[in-house]
Amino acid sequence: MESKSYAWFERRRRTKALDLAQDQITKALDTVTLLNQAMQKMAEGNKKEATQYIDNIFKVEKEVDRLRTEVFKELSKGVALFAEYREDLMHLVKRLDTLADHVKDTGRCIKMLEEAKIPKELWESTARMTALLVECAHALRGSIEKIAVDSAGAINGAKKVEEIEKKIDDNYLETKTSFIKYSDKMGSGAVIIFDDLVEFIEHAADVCADTADYIVILASRE
Repeated sequence: MESKSYAWFERRRRTKALDLAQDQITKALDTVTLLNQAMQKMAEGNKKEATQYIDNIFKVEKEVDRLRTEVFKELSKGVALFAEYREDLMHLVKRLDTLADHVKDTGRCIKMLEEAKIPKELWESTARMTALLVECAHALRGSIEKIAVDSAGAINGAKKVEEIEKKIDDNYLETKTSFIKYSDKMGSGAVIIFDDLVEFIEHAADVCADTADYIVILASRE
C-alpha cells in the first residue's frame, strides 16, 4: 500500500498522535482499493482470489481500528496541539474509521454470497460502483494532502469527490433496479444480503462526501 505525507500534518509540530493519524487515514483509504480488487474478481468469477482480498480488508480494518484508538489515547494526554487541531484530527480519524467499517461490512456480504447464485450482471454492476469508490477515495486522499499547502486545490479535490459520489448514486439506482429483474432467480436470502452489500458501498461513498465537506471547512480556515 502506498504511503503519503500529508502536508496538513507536516505543518503542525510533529507528535505521535499526528503520525498515528496519518497512518490511520492512509490505511482506511487503502481498504477501498482492496474492496474493489475483491469485487472485480467476483465479477470475473474468481471467488478464491476475491476471498484473499477480503481477508486482507479484515486485517487492514483491524489495524485502522487499533490506530484510531491509539490516536485518541495520545490526544487525551494533551499533546502539543491546539484544541482546534485536536478536534480536526479526531473528526478526520472518526470519519475514515467509519469508511473502513463500511468497506469491511461490504466484504462480509461478499463472503456470505460466495456460494449464492448471483447473476454476473449484478456483480459487474457492483464492480463499477467499487471502481468509482476507488476514484472517490483517491480524490479524497489528494484533497486531504492539499489542505495546508493548496487550499484551492483541496477544495477542488473535495468537489471532485462529490462529483464521483453522484456517479456512484446513479450506479446504485441502476443496481437496485436490477433486483426486480433477477430477484426470482436469486432467492430471498441472497437478495437481502446483496441489497445490504450495495447499501454498504453507498454508505462508504456518503462518508467520502461528508469528509470532503469537512475538508472544505478546514481548507477555508487555512
